[in-house]
Amino acid sequence: MLEELGLSVRQRARETVLVVGAATDPGPVREQNEDAVLLTEPESELARSHGVLLAVADGMGGYQRGEVAAQLAIETLREVFYGSPLEPTEIPQRLRVAIRQANERIYGEWQPLGEEHLMGTTLVAAVIREHDLTVANVGDSRAYLIRAKRATQITRDHSLVAEQVAAGMMSEEEARESQYRNVITRALGHRHRVDVDIFELRLLSDDRLVLTTDGVHDFVSVDEIASTALAHPPDEAARRLVELAIAHQTNDNATAVVAWVKPVVEEEPVSVETGGPNRLMVVLVLLGLLIFIAIVAVILALGYGG
Repeated sequence: MLEELGLSVRQRARETVLVVGAATDPGPVREQNEDAVLLTEPESELARSHGVLLAVADGMGGYQRGEVAAQLAIETLREVFYGSPLEPTEIPQRLRVAIRQANERIYGEWQPLGEEHLMGTTLVAAVIREHDLTVANVGDSRAYLIRAKRATQITRDHSLVAEQVAAGMMSEEEARESQYRNVITRALGHRHRVDVDIFELRLLSDDRLVLTTDGVHDFVSVDEIASTALAHPPDEAARRLVELAIAHQTNDNATAVVAWVKPVVEEEPVSVETGGPNRLMVVLVLLGLLIFIAIVAVILALGYGG
């Protein structure tokens, strides 16, 4: 029908939509999954009013206390962040407050019972509101930005080896092989107060955001994280990252969250280039008919004049 009207369909990317996915697995060694994940549906009312909140937590502590700590972190983060109206400029501070309250809640859970009940968790959280990204982290769970086919780590690990690398005391290769690579220097629940790192970025169309626990990024290379996130929709990409970690013999729980700022391709009618010859034929026929009528009129006029 469009072609009959001399119109065609042209595609162009005008807007974006956010697509998210997550996956978690105990891994081949651990019986208990002490990771926790938070995934907010982008089309939900809370996401529309406050932003899309995503997070992963990696709990630690014996007798399932790590699982409790990770769940408390995720639950408190969600409750506090979405608990009251929020302006875009307030997102960083709201994240910081939510994470500090999570820390106090976890600390208060074990501290009256004594050191033998110590538990804690890492936490990396991200809020996406339109094209603004805010990331917060405590511990060694990570956030990566994937842009132009390259993955860049947004967060800084709060770990012993990361601090030694930053101080020039150890190379990154040595850090990856170090027996102390899982010793973290900051976590939720270990002390009454905790410092929270905040990062703010502007997202572009087709960007990907990946959140991982160390059970993934210690066993899956940065290049593999980027290529996997680029090759698949977020839910499948997250699942494949976890499967890669297991295939690479991770000895920990494995969790990944993937978000994609997906370009939306809209269709709009435009003039059909290939329809030109058909219309040209019509124009030529009409022109020929007009010339014929004009010639007849001239002949008739001359005849009457004679």
